[in-house]
Amino acid sequence: MKSHSVWLASRVSHRVPTEYFVLANLREQGRIIGRLAGHPIADTVVDASGQRYRFAGVAPRDHSGRFDVEALRAGEWIVQPGLVYAVDGKAPLSKPPKRG
Repeated sequence: MKSHSVWLASRVSHRVPTEYFVLANLREQGRIIGRLAGHPIADTVVDASGQRYRFAGVAPRDHSGRFDVEALRAGEWIVQPGLVYAVDGKAPLSKPPKRG
């Protein structure tokens, strides 16, 4: 599996928008393991499709203060306010809540 760094270096300019590496519209799942900038850090988050991500660390920044997306490994994504979550490949997709 190629890392984001290899993919970026080999396929596109280094000016890829950081937003391409940021997950949004997540719901927290599991326990709260800490706080960053006043925001809770959940050990697991889930996106709208049910894909689970596990906390992997704090997002590194480059010399200009932007998120250093080239430092992310394959399967890692940024979650605001600056956390890194990795795809939980071992976990099955969670089922959406039933309505009604």
